[in-house]
Amino acid sequence: MVRLLQIETATSVCSTALSEDGKTAAASVSHDGFKHSENLMVLVQKTLDKAGWKYGDLDAVVVSAGPGSYTGLRIGVSSAKGLCYALDKPLIAISTLEVLSIGFIRENEGFDGLLCPMIDARRMEVYTALFDKEGKRVTSDRPMIIEDGAFAEELRNNRIAFFGDGAEKCKELIGESGNAFFGFNSELSADDMSEIGFNKFRKNEFVDLAYFEPEYLKPYAGTPPKGLV
Repeated sequence: MVRLLQIETATSVCSTALSEDGKTAAASVSHDGFKHSENLMVLVQKTLDKAGWKYGDLDAVVVSAGPGSYTGLRIGVSSAKGLCYALDKPLIAISTLEVLSIGFIRENEGFDGLLCPMIDARRMEVYTALFDKEGKRVTSDRPMIIEDGAFAEELRNNRIAFFGDGAEKCKELIGESGNAFFGFNSELSADDMSEIGFNKFRKNEFVDLAYFEPEYLKPYAGTPPKGLV
């Protein structure tokens, strides 16, 4: 029996879940904006209480590896690492875009086409990748500036579903051709990490606790605190 704690903080939605042998046992979510530093560990405890588990029952921690919000990812990964060190448990990392695709498949069973999850990266840029209808990766995760005619070549021969918090702003530039689909209400959720996390655990696909960093995909664009420049 494999019990996992799952943490997702890559966007404005903060969520946690517990799974047993790849099946979700309990989940909690906060739509409180980017207040992950305040809400994350409260959600973890809430989810443990729902399942009737203790920290000692866990076999590993699963965390969203990015891309996504720089601050959100730092909070999620730092918290996951701290729990792993304290509990002496391994850490599993999963691409945020892969998690989003799994959520889409769960909500839209039967869609026959490519999946294009999009996470908002400000202005007309998104983090994105392509997956097939079963959630298998077609392209690598990448930052992409959306311009007129984006994905035109792919749309000639494929139906593509565009979803995630970066998809709506790209709708006009990509265009609503017969093969482009928008408006799916897919939301990142730690619940969708259960099966992937379990499979990675069975294969011993753990990351190095000391050196693992989220996949930001581009440099941090924030403003350094006063006194440091």
